Amino acid sequence: MTEFPIISLLTFTPLLGAILAYGLGDQKADRIGYLVSAIVGALSLVLGLNLNLGTPGYQAVESYAWIPTLNLNYEVGVDGLSLMMIWLTALLIPTSLLIAKATQNQRKLYVALVLLLETGLIGTFTALNFFHWFLYWELSLIPAFFLVRIWGGQDRHEASVQFFVYTFVGSVGLLLSFVALFAATGTFNFTTLAELARDGNLLNAIAQFIKWPDVPVRIIGVILFGLAFLGVAVKVPLYPFHTWLPSTYEQAPSAVTLLLTGLMSKMGVYALLRLIVPIFHAQLQLVATPLLWLAVLTIVLSAFAAYRQHDLKRVFAYSSINHLGYCFLAVFAIASTNTTDEAWLTEASAAFNGIILQMFNHGVIAGFIFFLIGRLEERTAGIRGVNDFGGLRSCMPLYSTAFGIALFASLGLPGLSAFVGEFLMFKGSFALVPWASALATVGLLMTAVFILDVLRKVVTGPPSETWSALPDLTTTEKLVVIPALLLMLAGGVFPQLLIRFFNTSSVHWISQLGGGQ
Repeated sequence: MTEFPIISLLTFTPLLGAILAYGLGDQKADRIGYLVSAIVGALSLVLGLNLNLGTPGYQAVESYAWIPTLNLNYEVGVDGLSLMMIWLTALLIPTSLLIAKATQNQRKLYVALVLLLETGLIGTFTALNFFHWFLYWELSLIPAFFLVRIWGGQDRHEASVQFFVYTFVGSVGLLLSFVALFAATGTFNFTTLAELARDGNLLNAIAQFIKWPDVPVRIIGVILFGLAFLGVAVKVPLYPFHTWLPSTYEQAPSAVTLLLTGLMSKMGVYALLRLIVPIFHAQLQLVATPLLWLAVLTIVLSAFAAYRQHDLKRVFAYSSINHLGYCFLAVFAIASTNTTDEAWLTEASAAFNGIILQMFNHGVIAGFIFFLIGRLEERTAGIRGVNDFGGLRSCMPLYSTAFGIALFASLGLPGLSAFVGEFLMFKGSFALVPWASALATVGLLMTAVFILDVLRKVVTGPPSETWSALPDLTTTEKLVVIPALLLMLAGGVFPQLLIRFFNTSSVHWISQLGGGQ
């Protein structure tokens, strides 16, 4: 237990800010939101800079007795993976507050909901046992639902309900699986459950608790894995559990879509890495081939779907599915093998580093793209069709430059941040499962096609007289654009700036896989 509970302070400061913002009213809500964001940002930097980068496992751990009768402790801690997600949260939450255009009498509610979401996110990224991890996981769903339902587009009610139902059903499966594990083992602790799985004792405990005649214990393990995996597959999402995402991203205001794609989708990948693979590694191996096929379909089909869209938000909603599909591919490639060979460890570690980089960089890039789409939408009274523009570089040179760099970053152009993560994921995946990685390159090709098509139709091409008087970036917008572009450039040229914070965690995570029955 640390002397100073910095993680708890990080987690609950936004919750206190949400209460104050709503209670003190619209006029003070913005100042409270920005102040809380500054505090969280400062604390997250202090946390990261004080970690021992050469030490594997969790650091800054806090553990307190919570519900003794259920053997439940309040347990939080961070490693390199957690830290990257906390930093991403600290970046995107104030961005959403800065660009949101909620009406004056709703501003306090908007700020309160965003700060409540921040508590749910940080709690999810730091909890070390399932019980209170799940509380944060579900807590984040509530403000996200209302942010879409209150400030969304014309079809926001249907989209918000679809979003809630999909993610809630997935969460029910996740809860049922871990309640069964708790009943069999008496613990919700992630590390303990992973150790039981590695030693082969998890299935033995399950067999003692769940006694289904004529059903092999391995099948029971696969069923529990399937229930838990459902919650992750919906959240990211994985094909065919993706159908809620395009309409939700389309209907949500851009400041909220930024949070959905930049942060909430990363919760699913985080859960996959923190919970599913370490605890259900043996079961995942049994179904690795069909999961790899689903990852390939997620990458390829979403890229083709993006090319066929006419709404910019829907284009990049499918683009987000496509890019997170690479994370699924890399995770399944790592988990489908089980060896301690040094060559495997090298390739698996490269893929894992790529996953973490992709999570962080995609959060920045995709969030920035939706920010830019929102600025265009505001200037044109809601118009955001791919074919509605042309030649924006003539009237909006700064905007067009920023949009072009963001598109090339999303494309994975060398020298920009996304390239490094995608390269590492494919490098590792090709060595582990060459057939799936080769098929997934079709998605890379189609990504280039639809992104260049958007660039051609929106930024270049013949100038449109209809939009010849559109104003370029404002001073406030530049406060978002300049740091985002610098992050994309720095991440592409100096990726080690981030990798140094999680490489040890990656190697440790890989080395802990294996075992089980």
